Amino acid sequence: MLRRDIFRIASSSAIATSLPRWARSRILTQRDLFALGVASGSPSPDGFVLWTRLLNGPVPGTVGTVAERIPLPDALTVQWEIAEDDQFRKIVRSGTAQALAALGHSVHVEITGLLPGRWYYYRFMHGDAVTPAARTRTAPSLGSMPDKTRFSFVSCQRWEQGHYAGYAHMLDEDLDAVLFLGDYIYEYAMPTQPSSAPIVRTHTLELAQSLNDFRDRYALYRSDPQLQAAHRACPWIVSWDDHEVQNDYAGTRGNGSPAEVLSLRNHGYQAFYENMPLRASSLPLGISGLGTPDGVKIYDRYTWGRLLNFHMLDTRQYSDAQACRPAGGKPLKSVNRFKCPEMLDPNRSMLGHAQERWLEKGLQQDAQSETRWTVVAQQTIFSQRNYKITPEESFHSGTWDAFPAARQRLIDAMSRCGNRNNVLLGGDIHQNYVSKVLSNFNDPGSATIASEFCGTSITSHSSTSQKRAREIADGNPHILLACSEKRGYCVAEVSAERWVTHLRTLNDVTSKDSGISTLAQFVVEDRRPGPIQL
Repeated sequence: MLRRDIFRIASSSAIATSLPRWARSRILTQRDLFALGVASGSPSPDGFVLWTRLLNGPVPGTVGTVAERIPLPDALTVQWEIAEDDQFRKIVRSGTAQALAALGHSVHVEITGLLPGRWYYYRFMHGDAVTPAARTRTAPSLGSMPDKTRFSFVSCQRWEQGHYAGYAHMLDEDLDAVLFLGDYIYEYAMPTQPSSAPIVRTHTLELAQSLNDFRDRYALYRSDPQLQAAHRACPWIVSWDDHEVQNDYAGTRGNGSPAEVLSLRNHGYQAFYENMPLRASSLPLGISGLGTPDGVKIYDRYTWGRLLNFHMLDTRQYSDAQACRPAGGKPLKSVNRFKCPEMLDPNRSMLGHAQERWLEKGLQQDAQSETRWTVVAQQTIFSQRNYKITPEESFHSGTWDAFPAARQRLIDAMSRCGNRNNVLLGGDIHQNYVSKVLSNFNDPGSATIASEFCGTSITSHSSTSQKRAREIADGNPHILLACSEKRGYCVAEVSAERWVTHLRTLNDVTSKDSGISTLAQFVVEDRRPGPIQL
């Protein structure tokens, strides 16, 4: 039976007892403490993080419900179990954890001491409430060379602009992990003015500004059964982009004074930690440091034997403001070097110089350890997109195009380190782009040093027409594919010899039961940088 079929049956009122236990889902009631589901993430060779969050009352923002909140105690004890089988006959770890009000009654259990490269099953319990069983896995051992791995990379899942049918289809993909590249939530209230973006489903939440506002937004998104099923299927590696705080914020610059943006950012960052399967190392200063400017660190490295290393970046927290952005206002949509010479400032950075140094050190380590594939996973499109091929060429102000010196530093670092294969992953722009990363984007004849796959959104609308996307691709010969009008996700199938990316796109994002198709497939051969369409 396909995992998609399991999901559909498990989500119905007639739960088939023959289903594997991890795939079952019970009918949730308004008083179900585990109504937000479970998740796992941050896989290592000997463990992972288990997550859940308790909720007492209706899911906030759900249309047609009255948000009757019954306060939970300041601390509740939750039991957890990890087993080798989905019937929990061979339990290998068990224990208790505290769900604290100070952390939104979230639970993070950091597991160590397990065997590498193994699948496990887990569940949480409190009183007579038991979560559906879920699957997760450890990463392969550090010195091993796995035959292959399959993972998905996804981003941008605005609630009201579509259903999460893509996640239902991901259950059929036999994934080892999911990389989420940002915009897990959107901070907006429901639109009040007509626009070209579809309104598929609604919510009653206002613009997120307080910590509780952000907590409610995550509760709404995590109540979706298709998203919950995807979290139950495999571990996730997560990062954020801007909408976890405020559209187009960068560092402490945004709509408002730096102090106002920093306060909003602290709320958004704490809520992100509370609602994601992140390690304690994500809190460099501990729980007491959550409200400080450097209280959360999410850039990190994840190994998959000698097959690949993921370098998961943060392009928001340490970024300089968009070039020529008015103080306290919105950024310009596009900039060019003649009208905005600030964009050419060599000191400008999207990552911050400390993260840049950390990344180059990781690239060096990959080269020394003979890692087959070096993966730089970040939030937006990396390759250059000239919007107008004229002396006054313009670039999107929120992508690497507006940070050309910083991009060139990363390109030069990849060239210096001599990694065997470099692949960059991105999201943010709600479009599929496949590109060759050149050693010098201003010289179309320069060497290709890496491959880039920038994935479309799960649901979020793109305001760029396909005609415009095609014009941009035609004016930039290193761009091999540009598609703006499809929603979906990407799957990477990686072996020592080759990397294949499948671009999956939904037939109809407005339908819970949408079909799926493959827009295109690209291969990157070992030691031959640059994608080739199959």
